[in-house]
Amino acid sequence: MQIIDLRSDTMTQPTEAMREAMAQAEVGDDVFNEDPTLHQLQDMAAEKLGMAAALFLPSGTMGNLVSLLTHCGRGDEIILGDRSHIFLNEVGGLSALGGIHPHTLPNQDDGTIPLEALENAIRHSDLHYPPTRLICLENTQNYCFGSPLTPHYMDSVAELAHKYGLKVHLDGARIFNASTALSIDVRELTRQADSVMFSLSKGLSAPVGSVICGTRDWVERARKWRKMVGGGMRQAGHLAAAGIVALETQVDRLADDHQNAQTLAQGLKKLPGVVIDPEKNPTNILFFKLDHPQVTPEDFLAQMGLQGVKLLLMEGGVFRAVLNRMVTRENTESALQIAKSILER
Repeated sequence: MQIIDLRSDTMTQPTEAMREAMAQAEVGDDVFNEDPTLHQLQDMAAEKLGMAAALFLPSGTMGNLVSLLTHCGRGDEIILGDRSHIFLNEVGGLSALGGIHPHTLPNQDDGTIPLEALENAIRHSDLHYPPTRLICLENTQNYCFGSPLTPHYMDSVAELAHKYGLKVHLDGARIFNASTALSIDVRELTRQADSVMFSLSKGLSAPVGSVICGTRDWVERARKWRKMVGGGMRQAGHLAAAGIVALETQVDRLADDHQNAQTLAQGLKKLPGVVIDPEKNPTNILFFKLDHPQVTPEDFLAQMGLQGVKLLLMEGGVFRAVLNRMVTRENTESALQIAKSILER
């Protein structure tokens, strides 16, 4: 039975070109800063994002954690959305390992936080308050329907942050999805940030890794934090080689995932019990709710799984589906037909 895995774009497998590049990579010891393929990836990443320097890490969670540790000291405060990945899904590492205080503000459905709310959240100097150091944004915003933040919004937040002497960190795990959806160069979305993290192992299909970018001094300090939390690697060029191929070959094809997501959204909208607004899902991530008179969300999940379609069931009968390179247009149509057979019987 064919498996159509819509749980996440982390399910992507490396391409044959990636496997070949990994096998043939020239490598060295990266703790000694001597891996030439890793240097190549980091230089390429920094150039693509318009930043001075970059650093490769095993995961996006580590990338965000190292970024926050580099920006903040113990007892400092960051402002971030209540639907942000850093707050919801990164095990509280900023507090547990960094002693950093999260000040959450409600995300709107388009991923933004109102500028007035951000400004009001910035602490003035007071004996009772933790000092505000950093604003964290996420682009695309995973739990806000995969929404891309626009350059105008990013500009406005950066202007506000720098007015108060704060830094901006961008969790750009899917930043290339954002630039693809907005039809702009990715640097239009990163120029406002003091640091950026992006993932190679989601839509870009590399097997492992994320990259953080910033100034040369900031990256050098981040390198030490990476070592401290266990991210120092040896012949990591084998992994970096796949990342190079990902940046060279997989960015342009993200538009296919977005198109397949719209096909899926438009098809689901026609099915009984499905509540979805395709216009709210502009990239490769779909959220839809099931409120069916005869089929519970748990039954739907089980029956889809029995026929080879894997989904994520969230709270309140809400499902997440993420389109990716492993799910073709034909797979998308097949998933729709299976859903139809369950909900229209």
